[in-house]
Amino acid sequence: MGRTKPVVSKEYVVGLTDGEGCFYVNMRQSSLYRMGISVQMHFHLKMQEKDKALLYKVRNTLQCGEVYFQKEQRLNHCQCYRYTVSSQKDIVEKVIPFFTEYPLQSSSKRMNFKIFCRIARLVEVKKHLTENGIRKIRQLKAGMNLKTPDSRSAGNPLATSKAVK
Repeated sequence: MGRTKPVVSKEYVVGLTDGEGCFYVNMRQSSLYRMGISVQMHFHLKMQEKDKALLYKVRNTLQCGEVYFQKEQRLNHCQCYRYTVSSQKDIVEKVIPFFTEYPLQSSSKRMNFKIFCRIARLVEVKKHLTENGIRKIRQLKAGMNLKTPDSRSAGNPLATSKAVK
């Protein structure tokens, strides 16, 4: 009998995703696709090197994805590890059902997840292979991972939320 792989609670995965997670849709030029555009869905969690064991536990909990080292080039940033799910099958069959059953608590992350789900459904029914589908995916993607007005102005003394007369 094999050893049980270490996991974390489902609620912990939700909390970690609320704080450190990202639902991302990458669109890039590719001659391999009918419309000349590749649409790739990703779910990421990024943690400092000292916390990489948590990412392996998340991978074991969700039963998909990979953990890899992400070399950090920016000054004053420590080395990190990233947990990523990029398989469309795993996104549709594991990630989306997980966060549907265990909802995110952050309103912005929850909104991003809802848009991510809509795009995943379009890809699943092959709409990304049509001009209208690509246009719709671009439109939806434009509403994802937006900075709030408060976060854009954080640390910027010239930014204000109201026009100055």
